[in-house]
Amino acid sequence: MEIKRGGSQASTKGPADWFTGTVRIDPLFQAPDPARVACANVTFEPGARTAWHTHPLGQTLIVTSGLGWAQRWDGPTEEIRPGDVVWFAPNEKHWHGATPTTPMTHIAIQEALDGKPVDWMEKVSDEQYRA
Repeated sequence: MEIKRGGSQASTKGPADWFTGTVRIDPLFQAPDPARVACANVTFEPGARTAWHTHPLGQTLIVTSGLGWAQRWDGPTEEIRPGDVVWFAPNEKHWHGATPTTPMTHIAIQEALDGKPVDWMEKVSDEQYRA
């Protein structure tokens, strides 16, 4: 058994290559081999969002606070609220983040395939974000 105490893992700033705006990532766990699942608590300040990306084995988001938006490629922007659980299928191109006026926090859960949990793509433009 292993217990990771709250606050024992350092927060990181969401890298500018992968995010627009202010994003804080608080790691929750990275399961040891042979497991391949990882989980983080991600907080987006108003207007902050991910770049377009995919996950080789999919991704689950559990919204814990605030108000956010999520969108899959060629789909409508969907509002996401606390208690909502969002599933993105393997290799489904998508983005997620806060609304322009309200921060949003979610738990992100994904698995790595051959050591890689995500493929980052181009940033979400302001036009795409506000559509």
